[in-house]
Amino acid sequence: MSAFWPVAAASLGAVALLMTATALWSRRVGRVAVVDIAWGLAFVVVALVCALLADDDVLRSWLLAALVGVWGLRLAWHIRSRAGSGEEDPRYEELLDGGGFGTAVRKVFLVQALAAWVISLPLQAAAATSVWTWWLVGAGVAVWGVGFFFETVGDAQLAAYKERPKDDRPPVMDQGLWGWTRHPNYFGDACVWWGIWLAGGLASGWLPGLLTVVAPIAMTHFIRNVTGARLLEKTMSERPGWDEYAARVPLFFPKPPFLQSS
Repeated sequence: MSAFWPVAAASLGAVALLMTATALWSRRVGRVAVVDIAWGLAFVVVALVCALLADDDVLRSWLLAALVGVWGLRLAWHIRSRAGSGEEDPRYEELLDGGGFGTAVRKVFLVQALAAWVISLPLQAAAATSVWTWWLVGAGVAVWGVGFFFETVGDAQLAAYKERPKDDRPPVMDQGLWGWTRHPNYFGDACVWWGIWLAGGLASGWLPGLLTVVAPIAMTHFIRNVTGARLLEKTMSERPGWDEYAARVPLFFPKPPFLQSS
């Protein structure tokens, strides 16, 4: 356990530096939403710190760094135009409720820094412990792959939908993976971090697995119930045809269309 604390401290320091820089960037451009770009990058930074500090099973830490790097860099690139320019995200306007920079630091940047550190606990555990069983590492990579598929394909399908003329597209996107779950990208996010936990937390042993399971639970809770799916549905529910879509397609966990009630 003594090897964990230097890794944990270095990870927390790296996240704090990144979020401090992001807060200053946010103040300069006048948009709190830029934190969404830094969100994925925060995990990439922690994964690299953990890989550099790993003593045992360095290969696993670099494998995890590669998985997190692919996920985090893709996410940051995907949302760069939405979060880095234009109007402020309505979600953050509602959260800040007219507050200034200090409110943004307290309610957004500090919270996301701590959340990123907690969710990255499996990476920290992997850097400080040896592999208990490699088959769980393999299982984690497989679950990560499922999540990455849902996230990337779902985002691509939504982008293609938005590029169609408004008169030539249905008011609600219900094709492809969006016909399996109303939020394939958020479901994919959750799977990615359950996979990271399997490979980094549980693959280190039952005790590290138990102590770090808060990471995928927290990620799933936030993106399903707090900042992700539920919050987005407040605006999406105003679209024509939404009630029928929501009654047919599950909120989060996918269900094949042929098993859904019409």
